[in-house]
Amino acid sequence: MRIALVTSSVALAVGLVTTGCSKKAVGAPGEIFAVQVIAVEAKRQPVTESLSLIGSLAANEMVEIKAETDGIVQETPFSEGQGVEQGQLLIRLDETKFTTALAEAEGNFKLSRANFERAKQLFKDKLISGQEYDQAAATFDVNQATMERRKRELKDARIYAPFAGIMGARNVSPGQVIARNMVLSWLVDLDPIKVELNVPERFLSQVKTGQTLELKVAAYPTNRFQGKVYFVAPSVDPNLRTTLVKAEIPNPHRELKPGMFANLDLTVNIRENSIVIPEVALSQILDGDRAVVFAVDTNSIVQLRPVKLGLRLAGRVEIISGLDAGEKVVVEGVQKIGPGAKVKLAPVEAAAPYLKPS
Repeated sequence: MRIALVTSSVALAVGLVTTGCSKKAVGAPGEIFAVQVIAVEAKRQPVTESLSLIGSLAANEMVEIKAETDGIVQETPFSEGQGVEQGQLLIRLDETKFTTALAEAEGNFKLSRANFERAKQLFKDKLISGQEYDQAAATFDVNQATMERRKRELKDARIYAPFAGIMGARNVSPGQVIARNMVLSWLVDLDPIKVELNVPERFLSQVKTGQTLELKVAAYPTNRFQGKVYFVAPSVDPNLRTTLVKAEIPNPHRELKPGMFANLDLTVNIRENSIVIPEVALSQILDGDRAVVFAVDTNSIVQLRPVKLGLRLAGRVEIISGLDAGEKVVVEGVQKIGPGAKVKLAPVEAAAPYLKPS
């Protein structure tokens, strides 16, 4: 940006006006000669304010497939990487010992039930003691519990998918002896996928559920994935001074994988009718949020206009105050002009490079 040269021009022009010098600045209203400049209109457009953060992708749901009992693998009716539905059979153990144990338990239960029913009648007729009755009742309860446990063990010999998803690598083969809690495989739900990020405490007031975000990953550098915030942690990490935030990203093609590193922009505010001009139109930066532009009025006379700046965009800048939509600002030729100068606007084609959307 040509700040040094423009500052000299502005200082000279302001000096001539304030001291009442009889000499006219180049391009003053009384002169016939008009300097050609390129100017563009201040436009109204939506401006999105966002936070640039980093995050990590996580599966929507992910579980280790384990057996709840020891046994021998009988069948693994799935392929690695295969999509499965909720309730689909994944692993079946040899059920022989479980069915035998259940049959024994059921036999003991039937016998104890008959003995208990007989004991109830005998106790009612006062033909047995209370101790004998209690023993019959206890035996009945124990055998009933044993039968229920055997039923559960038989049920545990078959492992079903708890939700729909994609199967991971298979760690066992048919005929293999496994122990309880051994990891047999993994089941992952990838659509939607979640992104987890830690937002600094100073930005916490700007983050809310329902806000949109856009992210990119190294594996697909030209793709942009969009999602929405669904969770903001109710507390701040006292060590990091950050808050955990989670968002859901649609992932129908399963391009995004758990564990990926993501660069993302979290939208915290959208102003629908902001005034925006090319950044090159800023002739002088006064401080962080104030600057000067050369505005061209309807008589093609240049005015030095202080403006308040808002959000910086790619090659453009938001104007909070000091300029109205439709007013023209000079983007090329500022070295040759000063306040009150007469200018001639270049053809519209010359301003085309500055009219590209940000």
